[in-house]
Amino acid sequence: MKCKNILEAIGQTPLVRLNRLTKDLQCEVYVKLDYMNPGGSVKDRIGITMIDEAERKGLLKPGGTIIEGTSGNTGMGLALVCVVRGYKMVFTITDKQSKEKIDLLKALGAEVIVCPTAVEPEDPRSYYSVAKKLAREIPNSYYPNQYENPMNPEAHYRSTGPEIWEDSEGKITHFVCGMGTGGTISGVGRYLKEKNPQIKVIGVDPIGSLYYDYVKMGKVGKAKTYVVEGIGEDFFPSTMDFKVLDDVVQVTDQECFAWARRLAKQEGIFTGGSGGGCVWGALRVAQQGKAGDMVVAFLPDTGMRYLSKVYSDEWMRERGYVESEVPLTAGDVVSVKHKTGKVRELVIARPYQTVFYALRTMQEQDISQLPVFEDSTPIGTIYEDQILNLALQGKDLRKMVIREVMGKPLPQVPREAPVERVTYLLSHEGPAVFVEMDNSHYEILTKYDLMSTISGLMEQARA
Repeated sequence: MKCKNILEAIGQTPLVRLNRLTKDLQCEVYVKLDYMNPGGSVKDRIGITMIDEAERKGLLKPGGTIIEGTSGNTGMGLALVCVVRGYKMVFTITDKQSKEKIDLLKALGAEVIVCPTAVEPEDPRSYYSVAKKLAREIPNSYYPNQYENPMNPEAHYRSTGPEIWEDSEGKITHFVCGMGTGGTISGVGRYLKEKNPQIKVIGVDPIGSLYYDYVKMGKVGKAKTYVVEGIGEDFFPSTMDFKVLDDVVQVTDQECFAWARRLAKQEGIFTGGSGGGCVWGALRVAQQGKAGDMVVAFLPDTGMRYLSKVYSDEWMRERGYVESEVPLTAGDVVSVKHKTGKVRELVIARPYQTVFYALRTMQEQDISQLPVFEDSTPIGTIYEDQILNLALQGKDLRKMVIREVMGKPLPQVPREAPVERVTYLLSHEGPAVFVEMDNSHYEILTKYDLMSTISGLMEQARA
């Protein structure tokens, strides 16, 4: 194929059959390798479509600046358009995204602003809010806003859907796709159902995202932090069309990462964590399938973006995503604490209490940080050093409430989390870690607890 520029190389990505991972299944499973777009992801498709429409409507002038909030891949798709057509670019991105994504955007000339992940979408620090603010402040700028831009799903209705239909020769029976902005699953799903209303469209959603509970139970749950990139949301974009969905399967971070690695080792297909989650979801669907069914899973981006994360043994081990060499869990450490009698009642503060109360409690209990709970949920932490700084600034600690000054809550792990995960969090994210036990009951672990447990086990081994 001969192209006038890199943008003409977008689309027509292959549909590849899985073989080793599906050997015990009755139906066929194919994967759409959209990471073979020139920018390495599905988002190349919406990048050019959104900008074409903006130019057609006169929303984007020559020499203008394109601003977008992105998990990295949309930024890359837009960056290709900017390079070819001479636009400047500023992208906001969350701090959980891989270094490879940030470096790629910078390599193409983008300014990249990294924003915190663990904030609400409406928070002025969120990557959504920062992008909107920049769009208001920078003259001659255009904010495509993939979360509300109808050209996002339209790009997939025009190109991705027809490609899948044609390459499957109309035999597709199930389409399985991750849910982020919802553009891919909405556009492809709409096209496929117009061709054959019997085709089932199944979304894949990580635990912590809002989609699963909304689709399965009709309720809006509470979003929680998850690690996998590019799928799931903590709000409902207008680009997500729930009418095309027949079902949603839920995946964990560990399942996403483990299946991406299995896909690489057993099929030679190199995708990111969201693609791994999609394959895991597709195999679950295929287990219920029959001979003659064709399940198509969508792989949105390349594994090259995650060499320092998903494909790093050290990164996976530190976070407890691979089997531990030491069969010790967070719950085991808590049990050892109880057996040695070194457990005392968890001391907490409430957000409406004063900072002076927090200081006095720390002094009485001889502790340097105080978890802040609302009902039975940890919502923040206040530290001794923090209070000292406020006092040195002349603040009246009796008139300040804890909610005004508290930091983020201590990291949390389930009781079955491997001890490596606890060690990593204590080294990188805080002086203590909450272990979620049964019925919303929390225990707290420190480095001292880990050291005591390990030394105790070593003494037992010698005996």
